[in-house]
Amino acid sequence: MPIIPHHGGMADKTDKHPQNVPGRFYNDSSCIDCDMCREIAPEIFTRDDQEGTTYVFRQPTTPDEISLAQEALASCPTETIGNDGLDT
Repeated sequence: MPIIPHHGGMADKTDKHPQNVPGRFYNDSSCIDCDMCREIAPEIFTRDDQEGTTYVFRQPTTPDEISLAQEALASCPTETIGNDGLDT
């Protein structure tokens, strides 16, 4: 079984993936490219093929999208997804 890096219980907002769009949701650099968030919310998360990681390419805008982004955050095995509560 692979070792999953863990960094203390939440995403690190000082280590955001550089391709995240501005807004409340983001991925940090601890992503292991497991595909969980992209399966849950493909309209929010996408893959950086060169880096082998995922980032937020579009912030959720509807209640359903926000719910899916929160589900992805809760499901992330490395706690790579963050929600800083800011809209921009």
